[in-house]
Amino acid sequence: MGKKLLLEHINEPGIQSFEVYRKKGGYASVEKALKTMKPDDVTEEVKRSGLRGRGGAGFPTGMKWSFIDKKSGKPRYLVCNADESEPGTFKDRYLMEHIPHILIEGMITSSYALGANTSYIYIRGEYMYVAQILERAIDEAYANGFLGDHILGTDYSLNLYVHVGAGAYICGEETALLESLEGKRGNPRLKPPFPAVAGLYSCPTVVNNVETIAAVVPIVNLGGDEYAKIGVGRSTGTKLISASGHINKPGVYEIELGLPVEEFIFSEEYCGGVWKERRLKAVVAGGSSVPILPAGLILTTAKGEPRLMTYESLADGGFVTGTMLGSGGFIVMDETTNIVQNLFTFTRFYRHESCGQCSPCREGTAWMEKILHRLLQGKGKKTDIDILVNAAKNIEGNTICPLGDAAAWPVAAAIRHFRKEFEEIAESTTEGKKLEIATH
Repeated sequence: MGKKLLLEHINEPGIQSFEVYRKKGGYASVEKALKTMKPDDVTEEVKRSGLRGRGGAGFPTGMKWSFIDKKSGKPRYLVCNADESEPGTFKDRYLMEHIPHILIEGMITSSYALGANTSYIYIRGEYMYVAQILERAIDEAYANGFLGDHILGTDYSLNLYVHVGAGAYICGEETALLESLEGKRGNPRLKPPFPAVAGLYSCPTVVNNVETIAAVVPIVNLGGDEYAKIGVGRSTGTKLISASGHINKPGVYEIELGLPVEEFIFSEEYCGGVWKERRLKAVVAGGSSVPILPAGLILTTAKGEPRLMTYESLADGGFVTGTMLGSGGFIVMDETTNIVQNLFTFTRFYRHESCGQCSPCREGTAWMEKILHRLLQGKGKKTDIDILVNAAKNIEGNTICPLGDAAAWPVAAAIRHFRKEFEEIAESTTEGKKLEIATH
């Protein structure tokens, strides 16, 4: 059984409440930070922990915090990105729904480190019931002296607010989130300036994912060096994984980074194997935007080494034979999966969610959706496959925000690893065979 830092008390009756959470050691990191540490000391602990952003990018959290402008004299803000829009990812929702106070605690400790006196949790509109859970937890924290003026009798004060978005995928991108939080249309901003210099209301701002902020709690409690002992190499600590698809035990799992992918899929402790005793065909390891890998490459790298659940191991081989840990949205596909149909579903999503600001994304996602739909309707040609590849190339790296890459990578990877399926569909349509594939 792997070590649990975030979900240790997940099954404790009443853990949603302040009283039970406090009895289980809750808010100890706030007491330790505010009473025994300086703000920069907290940042140093996070740096030593090796914590990397758990929202998808995997950027070192302590380094991101150190970029915040402390000399401008402007207010500083911490914004929690609880938008969680990535298909296949639901671990943040699970954490907020079951242990809301760990996020509140992490927000207080992290805000103290950054010198922020006002902080926000930006949550997607579909999570309205979760927002209400968070509001209750915040009210309890205020009532018990952990939010508001002079927390625990110290000079530090913090006000924390929940802001509900309108359900746009693009608002998961940090600058689009800030635009939405300011009451504007959620379009990504050009960078520079980066949020650390000019973020919310043009003030220094740090935007972190729910899991990232929650992880600050055990880091402060244990110490950065102890936290760094968990995991492998530069992939330290634990990671929440949203496991779904054709597995016997879908759900949210907290793993120690470094766990072999094969063990995660097939052991009874985690996914319990592929359902209905079918064979594993492919896996999307980090949410719909990361490259898909066939069974052979998700279990073993091109070098013949066991693939591990780490940032480095999953990325081994680049996008030719590797993928990304991303947000941890782990989607398993069995031998009956139609890869072209699956790709169409993903591509339709990205076309719908494109903000339309960048021409390559706005036009390219629409082209890819139309071509895939044409193939599945029995009206495609083999030449359409290369048109899809070229469309993906023209989108990748040519947009303001990563949505363009998120739309392009699944297309390129699916054709790279499963080109034969695309060719078979194109050939069958050319020969006039009827396709029995649902496209709606």
